[in-house]
Amino acid sequence: MNGGTETPDPQETEWHRVADLDELPEGRVKTVTVGHTSLCLSHYEGEYGAVSNACPHQGGPLGEGSIENGWLRCPWHGYDYHPLTGQPPSGFSDAPACFSTEARADGVYVEVPVEIARPRTTSDVLVETMTNWGVRAVFGMVGHSNLGFADALRHAEERNDLRFFGIRHEGAAAFAAGAYGKLTNELSACLGIAGPGSTNMLTGLYDAKVDRAPVLAISGQVPSKDVARGAFQDLDLASAFSDVSTYSATVIAGSNPAELMTLACKHALLERNVGHLILPDEVQVLPSDTEAGGPVGRVGLVASPPASDVLADAVTRISAAEQPLIIVGNGARPHMDSVTALAERLGAPVATTFKGKGLISDTHPLGCGVLGRSGTPIASWFMNESDLIITFGVSFSNHTGVSDYKPIIQVDFDPLALGRFHPVELPMLGEISATCRALLTELDGVDIQGLDRRDEVGERWALWRAEKASRTHDDLGHGLNAAMLFEALSTLVEDDAVICADVGNNAYSLGRYFECVNQDVLMSGYLGSIGFALPAALGAWAAVGDSRQVVSVSGDGGFGQYAMELTTAVKYDMNITHVLINNAELGKISKEQRAGHFDVWQTSLHNPNFADFATNCGALGLRVESADQLENALATALAHTGPALVEVMSDVDLL
Repeated sequence: MNGGTETPDPQETEWHRVADLDELPEGRVKTVTVGHTSLCLSHYEGEYGAVSNACPHQGGPLGEGSIENGWLRCPWHGYDYHPLTGQPPSGFSDAPACFSTEARADGVYVEVPVEIARPRTTSDVLVETMTNWGVRAVFGMVGHSNLGFADALRHAEERNDLRFFGIRHEGAAAFAAGAYGKLTNELSACLGIAGPGSTNMLTGLYDAKVDRAPVLAISGQVPSKDVARGAFQDLDLASAFSDVSTYSATVIAGSNPAELMTLACKHALLERNVGHLILPDEVQVLPSDTEAGGPVGRVGLVASPPASDVLADAVTRISAAEQPLIIVGNGARPHMDSVTALAERLGAPVATTFKGKGLISDTHPLGCGVLGRSGTPIASWFMNESDLIITFGVSFSNHTGVSDYKPIIQVDFDPLALGRFHPVELPMLGEISATCRALLTELDGVDIQGLDRRDEVGERWALWRAEKASRTHDDLGHGLNAAMLFEALSTLVEDDAVICADVGNNAYSLGRYFECVNQDVLMSGYLGSIGFALPAALGAWAAVGDSRQVVSVSGDGGFGQYAMELTTAVKYDMNITHVLINNAELGKISKEQRAGHFDVWQTSLHNPNFADFATNCGALGLRVESADQLENALATALAHTGPALVEVMSDVDLL
């Protein structure tokens, strides 16, 4: 038995078997773990010794060191300690804690203090508060500067308060959290370490910011004593996140963690933006008796209609219009029952922006599809013929294609959104559902001049469907065409599925050819970030689970950005079908080069067999090389339980 130096705080101890007698050769050391205690076990001069695995200099792992000239040498900075007692050479006083060892008949035993109950920490308060605000999913990567917070997440997951999804890249975590917010208007979170882990999240967070999706971002940070001193992974995260977030704060010792988390969540939800907290490493594990916060008493309901004089003006204009057109954007997503009721009262056709695709069914007698660059000739026809445009939650992006020379009534809850890019005839500040209800009330009994356009909408759809059907037969001998693919998806995808679309030609084709029934379509709208689709599907599945089908669509360029997230889907058994359009080219960029009178340059791609890649990842992988394989492959993938990928070899010229 080796007595060594006793541990500082005498308390109840217990013996643990840590190694076989012949496991550690003479003159060697290794790391062993007892509960949450990491030890360096030594075999020296026929005896065994155990000391704390952390070198008292800078925490170097002594169990990864070596015994040289009778001294246990730290692998980081060469500090020396006696292998059995942990005592340093003469003239030095620092020493790792030493623990009693015994070599028994069945192995080597170490005596360690009985673990005491884990104290409630600042991180526990933060996590409890964010779950009170509705966070049920966290996407991220656990690392050295967020371990205290990660441990609080682990305990919350054990309580079934949330689920944590460990991703392969923090950018995917931010896209997943943003997609969750776009779909549900509820809050989820993404997590990264200091330095690159946090900066990797910025692109996905910008996507959430510009598309008005609530997201909570959590950044680990180096210890407070090392901040702004050029330490490893020490970046000014407050400055880095100042533009992307509507609220950002650093949780310091002595601050109120519940209040800071409440402010981050509240800003993110109410402003549909990014709330951000920075957590220095040592602060995460500080004991705390602060009560968790939450939304009770902190949030009021906002459901205000427009001012009465503005409402009266709108009723006058709407009742006098002969061919009004309603356009809905993504901001109308939670309000479509009210918008549709107004459209049916007026007999007015309803078009959507691309971000609003699917908000009204393409099977509805007044639904006329997407307007703009990704749209249908039906929507553009009715815009051109209209004498009044009524918009709800529309951003007026240059891609949207709303004609600014038309008289426009714009309804939005955000005063800054009204007339953002150009003046409109009548800006109406109000919550959309409340505004629609008020308009219906005021229009009751009013003589409406507008014609019921249902028959005309049907005629236009018949023309467009005939055109689409003819395009499905196009074949240049270089792969399948987009019209055929999206016709098959329109038939096979469930009516209430969630569809996550990437950017590029695949997105334009989806907007043009896919016919929505009651699906939610998510995309990187304003930012237009390639690679969005698969990470977004992770977030969508976290929101709906297996209650709804989740389908993502991308080109080969987009899939390549976050291809390894397919292993994330496999790890968590996510029921996701990814449709990958492989034309070995960044086809949208080639098209833009030609349109700009440039040579096509550096847009070709060298691809693997993506179906085989999916199979290697543990997913179902299918490849479609001819038209007769398409429907069976899609149906098989959609029916599969778990992640599936369908690689469709396509013709870049047949959009």
